[in-house]
Amino acid sequence: MYYLTTDLFFPPVSQANRDGILAVGGDLSAERLLLAYKSGIFPWFEQDDPILWWSPNPRMVLFLQELVVSKSMRNILNRNSFTVTFNQKFRDVMSHCQKVKRDGQSGTWITNDMIEAYCKLNESGIAKSIEVWQNDELVGGLYGIDLGHVFCGESMFSLVSNASKVAFIALVEKLKTDKYKLLDCQVYNPHLESLGCREINRSEFIKILHNSH
Repeated sequence: MYYLTTDLFFPPVSQANRDGILAVGGDLSAERLLLAYKSGIFPWFEQDDPILWWSPNPRMVLFLQELVVSKSMRNILNRNSFTVTFNQKFRDVMSHCQKVKRDGQSGTWITNDMIEAYCKLNESGIAKSIEVWQNDELVGGLYGIDLGHVFCGESMFSLVSNASKVAFIALVEKLKTDKYKLLDCQVYNPHLESLGCREINRSEFIKILHNSH
């Protein structure tokens, strides 16, 4: 495992260990975070732990045309009981993601330092959010890093049933319209698989990431 210094540098992702951990240390500066995402790397660590940088193999992604919307989900969307906005309440979305209880996790990996770092990226137009509203209340959403041809999803939350799915589907439809190549979902989970996401080899992911045309 590589120990980062103050230098703005990451080792090649091929040096990640079997779990996908590539490096430890460094900081959450906007410059380092942007370099990480452009290199296929993301931070993931718990409060009071050193910063861990990951580049898992395989990588969970969604090819946008492979989105799966179930019949029951289509019915929910057709009811128009939710309203979706883009990039209006970034900090609120991230704070909700921090507070949501997740199966098998005792704490959160979204630390207060992470929130401040990603809010800076949001101010510079790199980190973006999708908000889902019901009766003027924020009930779901997600956020991630927008690289212009690949959107790197970070976390989502749902305070009412299906709200995070509504956010996910709305994001994918927007990415399709804007001719993005891929939605990065980082690591496998069955919920994402049900929406059409699948694992690909890290080298294939890096190739897509580095080919912006």
